[in-house]
Amino acid sequence: MAALAASWQFWAVLAAFAAALTALFAKLGVSGIDPDLATFLRTAVVILALGLILAATGKWRLDGPVPARSWVFLVLSGLATGASWVCYFRALQLGEVAKVAPVDKLSVVLVALMGVLFLGERLSAAGWLGVGLIAAGTLLLAWRG
Repeated sequence: MAALAASWQFWAVLAAFAAALTALFAKLGVSGIDPDLATFLRTAVVILALGLILAATGKWRLDGPVPARSWVFLVLSGLATGASWVCYFRALQLGEVAKVAPVDKLSVVLVALMGVLFLGERLSAAGWLGVGLIAAGTLLLAWRG
């Protein structure tokens, strides 16, 4: 079990399951309230939960200063996350979760492209095929489903 918990695949599958629950619960939760307020409330819960995890695991400390580069990219990541959540909750309020969530997952295609373009990562032919299939599946689910 320890080997499983140390694998990125294990955590990625758990993340996918949690993301699926997130979409379902968000669709139910955004009903009847402003989507921006819903995003704020969700964010407050995330902050509280992470604070409790840090406190419980003794990780509520820094071993040194946070490098400026880390601050810049964490702030940018936070802003992108906030923008994503605001747009996602608005889309969930207006559309079906079974269509909104797949379009949101086009981020998988976009991050693969950005990883290649900006980080110098490489995808195999099978990797590109997978990215293409995700894009095609998203289009089929969202616009033909």
